Amino acid sequence: MPERVAIILAAGVSSRMNTQLPKVLHEVCGRPMLAYVLDACRGVGVQKLYVVVGFGGDEVEEAFQGTDDIVWVKQTEQRGTAHAVLSCKQYLKDFQGQTLVLCGDGPLVRAEMLQTLIGKHEMERAAATLATAVLDDPTGYGRIVRDRYGNIQGIVEDANCAREQLAIREVNPSYYLFNNQILFEAAEQVEPDNVKHEYYLTDAVSRIIATGHKVVAVTAVRPEEAVGVNSRAQLSVASKIMQRRIQQELMDYGVTIVDPDTTWIDARAKIGLDTVIEPFTYIHGEVRIGGGCRVGPFAYLRSGTVLEDDVVLGVFTEIKNSTLAEGVRARHHSYIGDANVGRNVNVGAGSITANFDGQKVNKTYIGDNCYVGSGAILIAPLVLKDGSHIAAGTVVSQESIDELGRKE
Repeated sequence: MPERVAIILAAGVSSRMNTQLPKVLHEVCGRPMLAYVLDACRGVGVQKLYVVVGFGGDEVEEAFQGTDDIVWVKQTEQRGTAHAVLSCKQYLKDFQGQTLVLCGDGPLVRAEMLQTLIGKHEMERAAATLATAVLDDPTGYGRIVRDRYGNIQGIVEDANCAREQLAIREVNPSYYLFNNQILFEAAEQVEPDNVKHEYYLTDAVSRIIATGHKVVAVTAVRPEEAVGVNSRAQLSVASKIMQRRIQQELMDYGVTIVDPDTTWIDARAKIGLDTVIEPFTYIHGEVRIGGGCRVGPFAYLRSGTVLEDDVVLGVFTEIKNSTLAEGVRARHHSYIGDANVGRNVNVGAGSITANFDGQKVNKTYIGDNCYVGSGAILIAPLVLKDGSHIAAGTVVSQESIDELGRKE
């Protein structure tokens, strides 16, 4: 098998997003856009990822610190996609394998599609292979120009298309695979002969064709996978598509989602077999839910939450950074934050853990088989022993428990 690396283009500034945050760090279903692109590359055996950064590069690096398969490449001025690729030459000038080139703002890329691209490239023994899409509305995309035999003749950027080329529906979503040495030879010959006076990677493809190397295009990209993110509206579209994927995968696994259209589940969440997610439930962050649970409607689970098996959370219940053991019931209007809740605990309506004292967040520990009545306030830091019974409307602090113990 040939060695394979990836160049990820993540240096651009998106004026249409009107943001101070680097575009590739904007989240889609709880994860930065760039994270999805990196994972797709890893899914097809890429062992080294060269991420080209520019605007906000330090922020991007910090967001992925501790990741040892990434090489950060600084592009000091953004002069187009071919220029960005050439920024990696110092690392790849002697590399003899395959190089994927992808955009960091394309979170909907899938490893399965990249595998199709790789398979076509190797079967055809091509110098360069593109994965293309056919769209009902190709506006904004580079068009794939083929001859009457179906051979690719080049890619014309939308801004440079002649009238007849604007009617072409096969487009270039910027998923490329090159033989590395041929890529850099062609990129070095690109001239900024276009409307924006930038060095386009698409012109490098034309150079490869002109020098007699074999270039092929495989129509392997679903229309949804062609969606890049250049505006807040496109970010919303990408998030909705990703949310459908997340929920479909969960349902295929054995999770019941009663109404997917009114449910939001973070990409990092894990949910067990035969759990039911009721409408208007919002699961955000690294949340783990066991099997046979029922969550919602109108429940809010925040990062750090762990529900073990057979937990029931009802309407307007919020859980944050807490572990609820098997058999816990918190059916309505409760808040449990920064707590460890034991087995078979009942939390009554409107009961809360008061976890913040104005200066720091404190923990609550509730033992097994406890009963917390409606409207109770548990003031952290607090430890309730197994079998404790808290009457409705009671305000409980550690001092009050200790005082009661002294009286007994």
